[in-house]
Amino acid sequence: MKRQVYFISDSTGITVEALGHSLLSQFQDLKFEYTTLRYLDSLNKVENLCQTINDFSGEARPLIFSTLVDGQLRAKLSKANAHIFDLMGKFLTPLEEILDTQASSALGHTHGPGPDKHYEHRMDAVNYALLNDDGITTRHLDRADIILIGPSRSGKTPTCLYLAMQYGVYAANYPLVEEDFELMRLPDILAKRHAQLFGLSITAERLHQIREVRRPESEYASIKQCQYEVKQIGILYRENRIATCDVTQRSVEEIATRILPHLHLP
Repeated sequence: MKRQVYFISDSTGITVEALGHSLLSQFQDLKFEYTTLRYLDSLNKVENLCQTINDFSGEARPLIFSTLVDGQLRAKLSKANAHIFDLMGKFLTPLEEILDTQASSALGHTHGPGPDKHYEHRMDAVNYALLNDDGITTRHLDRADIILIGPSRSGKTPTCLYLAMQYGVYAANYPLVEEDFELMRLPDILAKRHAQLFGLSITAERLHQIREVRRPESEYASIKQCQYEVKQIGILYRENRIATCDVTQRSVEEIATRILPHLHLP
């Protein structure tokens, strides 16, 4: 039986989803059904949610993870027949006491660009990641904080975009291809930028699964081809002493945290 879980927010829901998923991931033997409700910024919306929760006829009360800021909305939500984890209230009240001032209760400030002086830098990093995706161009690799390499479909693009959006990292990526495997050497454009390189590795079985979704029953997706590429890439990484991360069972967030210590920032 799946346990019902609600992530609710008066804004984008990014924070509450991240925190909720992180907590529930510790219970791997249980199954959950997730619902995210964003922009619950009025009493009427919260009342409707409470009614839905109270009408729930499942065996176990739902779990609610909330980052609602407004005190009235949080008070209304507390009436719902559910296990409520008020992530904002848990910390706002003690902070108000420590800082001897009342929180502003301004909705939607968690992720808005507002006064974030790094916002433009992060957006520039995102544009850089898109421009330098999959070896489209190599003219700007000298600006890269890091260059991800690895087989096709190993997660290079989403990792680059995550690094750019979250940390403002200028991340480029370059796929290793058949010619590189045959010659068993890095392309010249990468060899001279060894300090910027970081390799993504993956099991052949997982790579086969991913490629089968994109191009089913193709040579590109065959287990034989995946085994060959994974083997050759592993040799290239070792011979060139390239730092790597096995992405087989890791989320993009986990991959990024493995990469961050290897960044060569100015």
